[in-house]
Amino acid sequence: MLYRYSRWDGTQPGFAFDLEELMEKMSDDLLAEGDLWQALQRFHRWGVDDQQGNRIAGLQDWLEQLRQMRRQQLERYNLNSVFDEIQQKLNDVIDTERKGIQGRLDAAKPAEGQQADQNAQQMYQALDKIADRKQRFLDNLPQDPGGRIKELSDYEFMDAEARQKFQELMDQLRQQMIGNYFEGLKQQLQSLSPEDLQRTREMVRDLNQMLQEKLRGGQPDFQNFKQKHGQFFPPDINSLDELVEYLQQRMAQMQSLMKSVSPEMRQSMQQMLDNLLRDDRLKWDLAQMAANLDRLLPMRSQANRYPFQGQEQLGLQEALDLMGRLQQMDQLERQLKNAQNARGLGEIDAAQLEDLLGPQASQDLERLKELARLLEEAGYIQKVGERYELTAKAIRKIGQKALRDIFSNLKRDAFGRHETFMRGAGGERTEESKLYEFGDPFHLQIQQTIMNAIVRQGPGSPVELNHHDFEVHRTEFNTRSSTVLMVDMSRSMVLRGCFLAAKKVAMAMDSLIRGQYPNDTLYFIVFSDYARELKVSSLPYMTWDEYIYGTNMQHGFMLARQLLARHKGSNRQIIMITDGEPTAHLENGRALFSYPPTYRTIAETLKEVGRCTREDIVINTFMLERGHNLMEFVNEMTKINKGRAFYAAPERLGEYILVDYVNSKRKRIQ
Repeated sequence: MLYRYSRWDGTQPGFAFDLEELMEKMSDDLLAEGDLWQALQRFHRWGVDDQQGNRIAGLQDWLEQLRQMRRQQLERYNLNSVFDEIQQKLNDVIDTERKGIQGRLDAAKPAEGQQADQNAQQMYQALDKIADRKQRFLDNLPQDPGGRIKELSDYEFMDAEARQKFQELMDQLRQQMIGNYFEGLKQQLQSLSPEDLQRTREMVRDLNQMLQEKLRGGQPDFQNFKQKHGQFFPPDINSLDELVEYLQQRMAQMQSLMKSVSPEMRQSMQQMLDNLLRDDRLKWDLAQMAANLDRLLPMRSQANRYPFQGQEQLGLQEALDLMGRLQQMDQLERQLKNAQNARGLGEIDAAQLEDLLGPQASQDLERLKELARLLEEAGYIQKVGERYELTAKAIRKIGQKALRDIFSNLKRDAFGRHETFMRGAGGERTEESKLYEFGDPFHLQIQQTIMNAIVRQGPGSPVELNHHDFEVHRTEFNTRSSTVLMVDMSRSMVLRGCFLAAKKVAMAMDSLIRGQYPNDTLYFIVFSDYARELKVSSLPYMTWDEYIYGTNMQHGFMLARQLLARHKGSNRQIIMITDGEPTAHLENGRALFSYPPTYRTIAETLKEVGRCTREDIVINTFMLERGHNLMEFVNEMTKINKGRAFYAAPERLGEYILVDYVNSKRKRIQ
């Protein structure tokens, strides 16, 4: 692979994210939850800033945008106006028919002053009776559109223009209400000729057969169905599942509209649907199709009721389109919520997101999807099977972040307060210096050495040095130690908010020892009913089990002794973090729990403290609670072991432990 490097001129695309900063932001979540996926999910949920400081929206941002869009639509429109246009057209049909009837009567009426022949008079009288009957029929029509359409469907119009207007209205309603199901049926519904009706019947019948075969567990031949009836559906549908989803969405639009209007309007709309198709067989087949679709993919979650509160009027087609738009919002909202519930960003339809919220939302989605890949390429996470895990590099980064957090509030003079004047070789240099003495490490402080020579011989050049001018850096004497950090994982540690602080200290100590004291050894033990050793790689994932009771210090000390026995020649210590006295101990390999603690539990634990003391293992205890029983037990323990005991609030625990550890390590060399 060939790489080319050139000077940055501002036009090249930079890195999308500061990955080190992202890992630091994830650290607190990882320590608190112990779950890498949840830490990544937090970025997905709340968004993140890129390296240029641009805001990348997250799932919560998109959910809020959808809610605002839905609220705007509901506060804008009035669904009760859906029938206004239909009512106006029906009124126009009726008025036109009335005028046509009256026109026919006026045209047939004999002229005044002339004696009409008997046949003309009889025809006029018959026409007048028909006109009177039709006028009374029109007077008695129901007020709701559905009832009017039902009555007018069987009515014989006297006026050709009124008949045409009514037919056009019926064609329009068929297109809107029934043609909404089938894309290719809209044009055919304008005339619904016998040939069109036959093709429609055949399509619906074949579709029902295919749906029933699917319900029986078969594999219907969709491609043959599409080849035969593809003109009824959008061309991008390529499977039966896609067709079912498409038809369900169309049917759900009508169902949502029916649910969202008043009961009177709903009844009227149902009457209209029943009368738009005059073919009983086709109506039966369509009803069977709806039942089959609902059995395959219930649409209860799609056909929602929407509480409109606005004033702006809507036509029927506009209302159906609006129902489809609102259902798309609902569908996208479900996808976003599923993505939040650990299903991931793959749940989200990017095209639908862009259609509803714009191209920026789609771009942000793609950038969020890149997060895991970029962290993997940077070496912070790795995929093991179907899940991601932290790498050693990431664990070091988390430890460094915990270490910085703990020391960030300390003053510069927090170290080195307890000086002991010991000589020795090696150690780390300090910024202070001293005149060289025989036997000192020759860490020459060159600036001060030259200044000593200038002061001695005065100005001028060249500057000549002698052994009295040499000044060397002071160094610190470092002891080598082996430490076991014992962390209480009993129930009370979490209830009192102490567990996260202890976990953070463990990560910080690991980072401190790796970076500053690589010759030291550190082990981690957690204890509740039993004690167990944890490897460094497991620390970020360490979580608390709320169903486990017990504080088994005895087992913890026993395991710590076994680990420290490997290091005979170094200073050995146990640092225990706890918030309560021991409430469990081992009997024949089994943990026995009792609260309040029994005398035997206390005695067995102190016996183990005595064994540690005889093996020159110092136990330093950090108490996170000032309970009387705990303090009494720790006093007994310190009498036996001669270790130290501290009380520390959880938020200051790290400062106490790490500063004490560093101070016990370093002594000034004179």
